Amino acid sequence: MAKNAKHHQISYIEFTTPDIAATKTFYSTVFGWNFKDWGPDYIDAQAENTGMALGFAKSNVPRTATAPLVVLYSSDLQATEAAIVAAGGSIVTPTFEFPGGRRFHFSDGTGNVLAVWSE
Repeated sequence: MAKNAKHHQISYIEFTTPDIAATKTFYSTVFGWNFKDWGPDYIDAQAENTGMALGFAKSNVPRTATAPLVVLYSSDLQATEAAIVAAGGSIVTPTFEFPGGRRFHFSDGTGNVLAVWSE
């Protein structure tokens, strides 16, 4: 059997959202991501655009607070934070330092919390 280079690697992250349109608008505005519609209740963005393939399923039940934290990279942390707030998101953990960099956590306005870091 031929070895599969993707065997046992993370290939996709899925979030939930109560509002597909708002989610598309937020992530397109802040991060420039493009989405493909898979009917009225599901969208995804490919790794070439986001760094890892992502999906958003329509649901009024958010993932639990103990879900893994997805951390994005930014070369300009302050500009990314400003774009998040301008697009209707909110900062839930202000910028803090850690060995090797700085980061903050944000809510996308539909119940998902992610983080952004920089050197």
